[in-house]
Amino acid sequence: MIRILHFADLHLGVETYGRIDPATGLSSRLGDFLAALDQVVNYALSNDVDLVLFCGDAYRSRDPSQTYQREFAKRIRRLSGNDTRVFLLAGNHDLPNALGRATSVEIFDTLTIENVTVANVPQSHRLETSKGTIQIVALPWIRYGRLLSREDTKNLSLDQLNKKIEDVLTNWINAQAAALNLHLPAILAGHLAHSDAIVGSERIMMVGRDYFLLRSTIANPAFDYVALGHMHKQQTIDHPVPVVYPGSLQTIDFGDEDQEKGFYVVELDENAARGKRLKSYEFHPVEARRFLTIDIDADTDNPTETVLQAIAKKDVKDAIVRLQIKVSAAKEGLLQENEIRKSLKEAYFIAAINKEVDREHRSRLESYPAEGLTPLQALKLYLESKKTPKDRTQVLLEYGEKLMQQCSAAE
Repeated sequence: MIRILHFADLHLGVETYGRIDPATGLSSRLGDFLAALDQVVNYALSNDVDLVLFCGDAYRSRDPSQTYQREFAKRIRRLSGNDTRVFLLAGNHDLPNALGRATSVEIFDTLTIENVTVANVPQSHRLETSKGTIQIVALPWIRYGRLLSREDTKNLSLDQLNKKIEDVLTNWINAQAAALNLHLPAILAGHLAHSDAIVGSERIMMVGRDYFLLRSTIANPAFDYVALGHMHKQQTIDHPVPVVYPGSLQTIDFGDEDQEKGFYVVELDENAARGKRLKSYEFHPVEARRFLTIDIDADTDNPTETVLQAIAKKDVKDAIVRLQIKVSAAKEGLLQENEIRKSLKEAYFIAAINKEVDREHRSRLESYPAEGLTPLQALKLYLESKKTPKDRTQVLLEYGEKLMQQCSAAE
């Protein structure tokens, strides 16, 4: 049985919601991301994993700092040095700004690190593991210039370019699938978006514009498992073969709130026939930084106390917290932000204290010049602005009209 650990979207270098350590100049969030990666490495080394398959986006930036590169390389070295095969696929965040420059994971290929294979271009690979041979059809993130000539792209809109690259990649996948050895396990490993994928926190980190491949294209029965990266929300589609996004390894922003983060462990029987090799694929969560949103209706006589009581009911310890406070304009000035911040002292980071202030709606009255309104019209607009029930509005208008008539008669 060949055991494969599939993870993706590490994004070392995300620094939002962290603090800078004055001694090192590094964000405290670096520790979160390295801790998650260490859980992957420790699991692989302790559980007889034959292949660690990383499906792209090692870093947040296309030009990661030397420190981030060093820390990533340390973990890869731990794996490869213990005879674990490692397969690194380039994602859109790993690509350089110009075609002639190296990807951020290419150094492992350049140095020919033992047991490490890098996929920077679409290509099929055959890897020898301690349990047998496995075929990997690798589809890293593709730039237009890699597959299309200037003549191909001449005078095309962005949508037309995307459609053209989708057609080229679809034909390429079909050709690679047809050329596979039927007697060996096969995986499609890609960093891409498919037509049924659910978007997550990757939206705020988008580099360039996505092209999409049809799920029916990548879920080719020639593959025993489809290992993907790019989408940060963990998700799977099981038919006709499993198409799997493990999601980002660490929480990135509030788009990841309440999501489990982790990796998949896949077991393939190398001796079984095609269609029967996949024995299991199981999600393994890692300990990740919690994001917590607290919604509070604080339109009370003591809004600060209301907020403090709401916070006390939540577990804010070591979480990245934001408050969404609803309050009327009359009570807004009673909110004591210093007291609120003190109550969040156990939080890892206070992302925001947002106030949604309900101000008196005056637009209906302000849209009319006062001199252009009769007293009765002004009263009607006032009652509407206060959302007075229709039956009561009618009664008040009748009494108002009588009072105005009496006043006119008395003049």
